[in-house]
Amino acid sequence: MKNEKKGSFLGLLPLIVFLVAYMGTGLGTGSFDNMPLMTGIAIASGVALLLNKRDKKTPFEEKIALYCKGGGEETLILMVLIFLLAGAFGGVAKGMGAVDSIVNMGLTILPGNLILPGIFLIGCLLSFSMGTSMGTVAALMPIAVDISNKTGINVCLLAGAVVGGAMFGDNLSFISDTTIAATRTQEVSMKDKFKANILMVLPAVVINVILLAIQSGGDVSLGNIGSFSFVNIIPYILVIALSLVGLNVVVVMIIGILSGVVIGCFNGGFTLIQSLTIIHDGAIGMEDMALIAVMVGGMVELMKHFGGMDFLMNQLTKGAKSSRGGELSIAALVSLLDIATTNNTISIIAAGPIARDIADNFHISRSRVASILDLFSSAFNGLLPYAGQLLVAGGLANVSPTAIMGYNWYSMLMIVFGIVFIIIGFPKFKDIRTKKEQVEKEA
Repeated sequence: MKNEKKGSFLGLLPLIVFLVAYMGTGLGTGSFDNMPLMTGIAIASGVALLLNKRDKKTPFEEKIALYCKGGGEETLILMVLIFLLAGAFGGVAKGMGAVDSIVNMGLTILPGNLILPGIFLIGCLLSFSMGTSMGTVAALMPIAVDISNKTGINVCLLAGAVVGGAMFGDNLSFISDTTIAATRTQEVSMKDKFKANILMVLPAVVINVILLAIQSGGDVSLGNIGSFSFVNIIPYILVIALSLVGLNVVVVMIIGILSGVVIGCFNGGFTLIQSLTIIHDGAIGMEDMALIAVMVGGMVELMKHFGGMDFLMNQLTKGAKSSRGGELSIAALVSLLDIATTNNTISIIAAGPIARDIADNFHISRSRVASILDLFSSAFNGLLPYAGQLLVAGGLANVSPTAIMGYNWYSMLMIVFGIVFIIIGFPKFKDIRTKKEQVEKEA
């Protein structure tokens, strides 16, 4: 059953202003860093506060109240809390040596004649553990450049494998900000989202490994490889295992932080007092994302009040006659937002409310919706030459980001199989709405 409210194009003005300002500044100056996301969202929020309905003027105090209501929505605040905990966990894990142990362990067991698929799989493991594509690229690219210098393997091919592996974890990791955003906006568990998502991308992983294996040369010696400690990897294992069994994500993050602090203190990575600063700095690293999420929530609430969300949903789904059409609409929306903003997390947060309504109207499983949001936004983010992943990879490899783009085969395969699985309707999950929610939606 489709939404009968047509909405108003005027209600979309804040989003249009943001996209035009952000894209215009980035393209005009040659750097998207010149328009910080928070500044762009603040400008768009100001535009939203100036809006009024044609037939009735909304008092400014009421608009402020609506903005605060949207920014303080229960699910959104929980997302902010998880962002901060994930940042703290990431800081502790890095400080106690978990990141170095993951990389060195992968390089130690990596066969010399499978260097390309090996680098990709190490990137998958590292990004899945760390929950950050940028951190993965920064950690692995110097190694990839060194391998290229020693072996003569095209550095762009190696960079493409690194970025592809980074986007694997960005899409699937339980502590990735995109996973947090996708599951919170759709109100599903990380376990359910993971089950749907892994089935969608597994063929892409297998094919990418095969393609990279075909490209690999002869036996390669990696030279001196640092040591690793299995104990240092325990916090990652705990977070992954506890998330898979369905434990509350806040509890999972706290256990991960505490285990990291204990191990870090015992192995000499830091003292107990130093761990307090590390936890703080890690959480602060997610502060911008958390605040932007709150601002986007407020802006979206005003857009909803002025009919922008209904208008956009009707435009997206007017040609859709089935759940397949609804899912393709969601994929198109989050992809376009990611292309415009170069930030897959913000794209998911902005698209999330509309995607949730589309899911309810077409009776689509919210787990599938969360997977689609995360998959397509992560895939396109790994292919944008002006997004952070390719910019960092290009800078470390001293090549143009556009030269790497064509070698990130995994992100391309993600898009292909994402579309394939939408068309064939696999994997199938039940609609997660309760009977009460369905009655309320149909009332």
